[in-house]
Amino acid sequence: MKLTLDIDCTPGEARQFLGLPDVEALNDMIVEEMTKRAQAEMDTLADPQKFMARMAGVSAVSMETMQTMMMAAMSGKHNE
Repeated sequence: MKLTLDIDCTPGEARQFLGLPDVEALNDMIVEEMTKRAQAEMDTLADPQKFMARMAGVSAVSMETMQTMMMAAMSGKHNE
């Protein structure tokens, strides 16, 4: 036996029916904050020279650590 149900409802109605929280306000807040941050950094992201200068600000120690982790991941070796 095969049973097919078609339910016509909005995402909000489905969340409410299933007892899930309404996160629309939180989502709007996060999108607004990400938009502000992206607009504030637009000149840095659009200019390769400024972007590389910012990336070069990462300390040499953290870059060495990152390289070591990447090499270990690619070689399959893990520190124990």
